[in-house]
Amino acid sequence: MKLWLFDILACPIDKYFPLKLFIFSYVEGKIEFESFLETFNSRDYKKINQENLIQISKNGEKIKDQIVLEKIFIKDYLKAIISSIKELENIEDRSSNQNSKECLKLLNSKVKKNILEFSENHNYLEINSILPDLYLLNKIKVDAEIKRGILFCEKCQRWYPIIDTIPRMLPDKYRDIDEEKRFLKENKDYLDEAFLQLNLKPFNL
Repeated sequence: MKLWLFDILACPIDKYFPLKLFIFSYVEGKIEFESFLETFNSRDYKKINQENLIQISKNGEKIKDQIVLEKIFIKDYLKAIISSIKELENIEDRSSNQNSKECLKLLNSKVKKNILEFSENHNYLEINSILPDLYLLNKIKVDAEIKRGILFCEKCQRWYPIIDTIPRMLPDKYRDIDEEKRFLKENKDYLDEAFLQLNLKPFNL
């Protein structure tokens, strides 16, 4: 599951949004978190421009990227990007990948601060100043792929497993009790005891 999908997922039972996401592991070999961090920290504009993830119109008025797919005015673009960043507050990275955790930490602190300050200044012609921030956000949202994890609805306390990159968000009657209970048991060490003591639906251990 790609992280951009989390921006739009709601509980299929009660339509509650946003959900909580617990990440257990990522797809190995596909995500270079260390490279993302290096490009961000070094403010490597040459590499960022070469990848062409963020495209700005010649007159500097409109922009698009891998999250906002059509060119829109920068003011509207920033609103969408800020909303996408705020969704990261509902993600807990329980994986063993320290670089992925550092990426999420930066997005929730330094990157968010930089983009919020830029949006408040309204000097949109200086958009290049936040290109590294937009680059890191795009890389994490679009390139990072979750292999195992759980989506959790805090309203109805239903949990939905992410198994082999696929979120299994089915109505209760279609869920495979044996497979999903086995999944929860095998991955319980990624979850704290308080979570496991909740009245989890449609079943718990």
